[in-house]
Amino acid sequence: MDSGKLGPKNCGEHLEQAKNEFPVCKCGFDMLDAGFFNDCKKLEIQKGAKDFNIPIIRSNRKLVATENGGLRDPSPLVFNSAWKSQEAKRVTDKFNYPVCFGIQIPKNDEDIAFMSVLELGQLLKAKLITSEELTQIFLNRLKRYSPVLESVITITEELAFQQAKEADQVLAKGKYLGPLHGIPYGLKDIIAVPDYPTTWGSKSFKDQVIDVEAWVYKRLKSAGAVLVAKLVSGSLAYDDTWFGGRTRNPWNIEEFSTGSSAGPASSTSAGLVPFAIGSETVGSITYPATRCGVTALRPTFGAVGRTGVMSISESLDKLGPLCRSAADCAAVLDAIRGKDPDDLSSRDIMLGDPFSVDITKLTVGYLEDADKEVVGVLKSKGVNMVPFNLNYTVDSAQGIVSFTMDVDMLAHFDEWQRSNQDDEFEAQDQWPLELRRARVISAVDYIQAQRGRSKLIQEVKENFTVDAFIGDSGDWEKVCVGNLVGMPVVVIPTGFKKISNAPSDDTRRKTTITTGIYAPPDHDHVALALAMAYQSVTNHHKQRPPIDNIGPNDSIPNPPSSAVPA
Repeated sequence: MDSGKLGPKNCGEHLEQAKNEFPVCKCGFDMLDAGFFNDCKKLEIQKGAKDFNIPIIRSNRKLVATENGGLRDPSPLVFNSAWKSQEAKRVTDKFNYPVCFGIQIPKNDEDIAFMSVLELGQLLKAKLITSEELTQIFLNRLKRYSPVLESVITITEELAFQQAKEADQVLAKGKYLGPLHGIPYGLKDIIAVPDYPTTWGSKSFKDQVIDVEAWVYKRLKSAGAVLVAKLVSGSLAYDDTWFGGRTRNPWNIEEFSTGSSAGPASSTSAGLVPFAIGSETVGSITYPATRCGVTALRPTFGAVGRTGVMSISESLDKLGPLCRSAADCAAVLDAIRGKDPDDLSSRDIMLGDPFSVDITKLTVGYLEDADKEVVGVLKSKGVNMVPFNLNYTVDSAQGIVSFTMDVDMLAHFDEWQRSNQDDEFEAQDQWPLELRRARVISAVDYIQAQRGRSKLIQEVKENFTVDAFIGDSGDWEKVCVGNLVGMPVVVIPTGFKKISNAPSDDTRRKTTITTGIYAPPDHDHVALALAMAYQSVTNHHKQRPPIDNIGPNDSIPNPPSSAVPA
């Protein structure tokens, strides 16, 4: 059977004829770093692509790629971040939360708004305040401050009062659902909630309503939490620019929040919500938490189910809490962790109780860029602190992240690019540029990147000789490596410094200083325990940004002239 091959014997005979039918596309081969083929082989490849590859490509695209966002038909190629095999079983043990004895209700709403989740939970449990009253306080703050911060997409007022009323009724019957019972919160707007827009932060999808209850929303609803707002996601979960503006940092409102979990970080920092759920593929929790000075957890990959959530990369996407404290992060993680039956990558991870960890039995490393106060405080509390460097030979971690994220994202937004909707994207130097480039990453080179990732994971595992380590939470290399490996990190605020180019000496605007506590996969409880130990004797995480009084000579961009529509 004649396959049409232009082999060595007939190459010269058919080369000129083939060139007329298939002019050699040399630049295409160069883009794939495949210029080593001679013209005869290039022609053979081009003919094979036309006759064989393209029909399969089009068939697969018609089958699974007509909808954007990666909400359906996930890849069966599942990444498991565990370093040792675990026997799959249902997680039932809840954490043992500390009790705040003798807690009193503050006299003004702002003081209430900046209480921790665990403190608010005690007020509700003691019936010193109702969930409806608490919900009204946060709705008022959302309407007042979100126009300045540009941190909210939709206020879910009707749903919030409905859920708050139910929470009060359940508590009145003597049933307490746990520390999130009756607590208001916000969701990053890539997480689907029925009857409300799930905009993904993009003008292309700003009217989109996904009538699906995301898994994480179901878990929070069953814990009695009250959804008050869908918070800003950077457009298609890239950075802090969205169809309605650009989200600001409450500590310096002429500075932007960075990272696509911009709304959750900014809103939590400003006391618009007690906690929020964000997402991270590469840096989207850690960066805005670092900029806005909140405590946040990027959990172990697979710890939290992602059904009903816009997907960038099925082997990198994670959901996690942004809160006032590490103890609050633990409470939220406890509510949302566990196996999601529709998310192939989620797992029942056997976490220890972070409130019961004996930190004096831990050996914790500190990198050169670790916050020295954190190191000193943990050492004073009995932790064995040692100098540390996480060694690995893979020098292409940042490139591996880009190949993985961009190719996976393009697979989930193939139709969006093909229909030229990328021309409407809010920042042309972001997804549009990256996804056009991703179009010419070959499957071979994508797989080679995943093999490089496996090598990196193995080397990190072998060299992770401590129980946890302390290092800069905003260092891009650590962000890339941490996400590729699937390791958890807790971001904690550790202080403040003066802003550059301050408008006046009496400005109250500040730059937050943070650090990260990194642990091996499945050891989120260790990082949380260390963060709680540090925060038990410091108060950086309790400071409030200068929303109402930023200084007499400071300007406020976009002053709130009207409330945000519910």
